[in-house]
Amino acid sequence: MKHVVIGSRGSDLALWQAYFVKSELEKLNCSVEINIIKTQGDKIQHLSFDKLEGKGFFTKEIEDALLNKDIDLAVHSHKDLETTPPAGLKISCVSERANPCDILLVNKDAFDTTQKWSLKANAIVGTSSARRKSQLLKYRTDVTINDLRGNVPTRIDKLRQGNYDAILLAKAGVDRLELDLSEFEEVVLDPTEFVPAPAQGVLGLQIREGDDELHAVLQQMNFPDVQQRINLERRVLNLLDGGCQLPLGVYCNPENELYVSYAQSLDGNCIDLHYSVTEFNGMAEEVISDLQAKASLGA
Repeated sequence: MKHVVIGSRGSDLALWQAYFVKSELEKLNCSVEINIIKTQGDKIQHLSFDKLEGKGFFTKEIEDALLNKDIDLAVHSHKDLETTPPAGLKISCVSERANPCDILLVNKDAFDTTQKWSLKANAIVGTSSARRKSQLLKYRTDVTINDLRGNVPTRIDKLRQGNYDAILLAKAGVDRLELDLSEFEEVVLDPTEFVPAPAQGVLGLQIREGDDELHAVLQQMNFPDVQQRINLERRVLNLLDGGCQLPLGVYCNPENELYVSYAQSLDGNCIDLHYSVTEFNGMAEEVISDLQAKASLGA
């Protein structure tokens, strides 16, 4: 029986993900323990994501523990990972994709079905994501956006306290935590319109290069079709030299339709692209070429 030490952040969602992977590994006759590791993103709660230095601020400490052999496996929200992995590490396996959509969680007194997304005029919306800010302002120039940090339950509690009229969250995280949202109105945003972050809804299982035994085990849990599509999404992000603070949405659906939304600034002026993907090789380079062409025209 192989023993595996998983490294995870300590948030409710991160621990759900770690325990999910633990359960799957135990089905493959592994013994598993979980070590909780605090990251820079967990320690610094007063700044929005785009003001934190560098990239990988939810993953670096966990990756360091993996390189130092303090843990054997890191379980990440794939969208948090840098697109260029640290030397010596690799993504061995990806999960099935949960719902990739963002949701707008709205206080009932701010719910207005006559408005776009049923959000009242001049609402205050909470998010610290540059991508979400730019796409929200694209459709709703009337709203005010205030930064929102913390884990998922903390963010929802800030909405409950009346600090915001609505907040933006990933549906996958809310679903995984099985939270009771009945006191709010939940508006699921169409991912072809409000384009998710690259790899949103997917778990990335990271190991040391050369750990062939663990890699062989994890291949039994891998979803190659999901891996192909999110590799394309993340390749676009990589070519833009971006991290999770870049105002970029990229989503390749199961029908291999690719949707891209990129904002040169956070004022809602997004460049939107749509493709039917028949050949994955070179597709990301085509996207970048088209983005550069539209940006030069001021599109």
